[in-house]
Amino acid sequence: MKIYTRGGDGGNTQIYTHKATRVDKDDIILECYGTLDELNAQVGMLCSLLSQQKQEALEPLLSTNRAIQRALFQIGFGISDSSQIDAGQTVALENHIDHLQAMLPAQTHFILPGGCVMACHAHICRTVCRRCERVMVALSKQHDVDSKAIAYINRLSDYWFVQARYLNHLHDVADVPV
Repeated sequence: MKIYTRGGDGGNTQIYTHKATRVDKDDIILECYGTLDELNAQVGMLCSLLSQQKQEALEPLLSTNRAIQRALFQIGFGISDSSQIDAGQTVALENHIDHLQAMLPAQTHFILPGGCVMACHAHICRTVCRRCERVMVALSKQHDVDSKAIAYINRLSDYWFVQARYLNHLHDVADVPV
């Protein structure tokens, strides 16, 4: 199978919702797919960074981030056909957030993104995730977007914020206040 088809050379492409549809490449649904894909790639980079460390404390983060990658793929599929995201996945993220936060000192001020390389990349995932949420909300004004998917993406950015703080904490890097 060839990777290229030449079908999009004129600035439009075919997507598969309930039926095959041609759309311009600047259509908001493609913006949403692309942002989900970008986010998934950033999470893949974070997983690579986590796996290079060979620290037992990072294994649960790696496992959770891999599950998140699968969920992001499900969300993209859900936008084109039918959602496979359920509310339990958002609850699971909340549980991960609570677990990580319980190991951190209380946050008493706004902090700057940064710290160790893994934490910096978690912050990149967070910011791309926020953009993805904005695009999904805009898309929801034109197409059906499962509200559970939007809730999941909203919680996901919170997860990466806490993950970044946790990664810095593990590496004895203090939060930098604004």
